[in-house]
This record gives sequence, C-alpha cells and structure tokens, in this order.
Amino acid sequence: MPLSWARFRTQSRTAALGFVCAWFLLGGLGHFINPAFFAGIVPPWVPYPEMAVTVSGIFELLGALGLLLPKWRRRAGIGLFLLTLCVTPANVYMWLHPDLFPLMPQPWLSVVLSARLVVQVFLLYCIWWGAIRPSAAATASA
Repeated sequence: MPLSWARFRTQSRTAALGFVCAWFLLGGLGHFINPAFFAGIVPPWVPYPEMAVTVSGIFELLGALGLLLPKWRRRAGIGLFLLTLCVTPANVYMWLHPDLFPLMPQPWLSVVLSARLVVQVFLLYCIWWGAIRPSAAATASA
C-alpha cells in the first residue's frame, strides 16, 4: 500500500520528535553522569561553567519530558530550540580549537567535530518540524 503524503508527514514528525527527545534525554543525563567533560567544553568566556552545565542539563531533561506531553510540546520545542542556539558556541569552540580536546586522533577529531555542527543544524530542523511547526490538523482547524 503506498504511503500517503499525510501519513508520511505524521510519521516523519513522530520520527523527528523521537530523535529530539532521545538526543536531549541522553544529553541531559550526560550532563550529570560526566559533568567534567561538559564543563571542559564550555568556552572560557562563559562564567561558571559547572553551573552552566547543570542548568543546561536540567533544561535538556525538562525539554525532553515536555516533548512527551502534547499540551507542553510546542513550548518545550521553543525552549529546546533556543537552548540549542545557546549551546552552539560550545560546539563551534570545540571545532575551532580541536587541539584542546584530544578525544581522538586527528584527522578524525576534526571530521567528528565538523559533523557535529551539521547534526546541530539537523537537530534544529527536527525541533522545528516535530514540536514547533503547527500540525496539519491544527492548521486545518484554525
């Protein structure tokens, strides 16, 4: 049976929500499992890196939870979109200074850090598609 456009949109939106929820659930937990790692990637111009890691970890977990609750999904999506924009400088900092993060040998580290920035853009799109963009049903009823 061919997949209708409406069904495809619903399934892709569900997949985007699943990806975003898993990303922030695992990332948020990571902030508390290995806070030293996350504090180590905070750019030096950000004050109180340990506090920034704790606060962003809490917001990641709350956002992931909010995505699971339809009443809160859009608000959680907006919050996670803004949070993602706020933490992007840490990823750019790592990309610009890979020598400060000897996580793996070069050139693999540069490849992974570059891919991470591409994933960041994809993540923003998935947040928008899955949680912020009005659904077809909401648009039709308006």
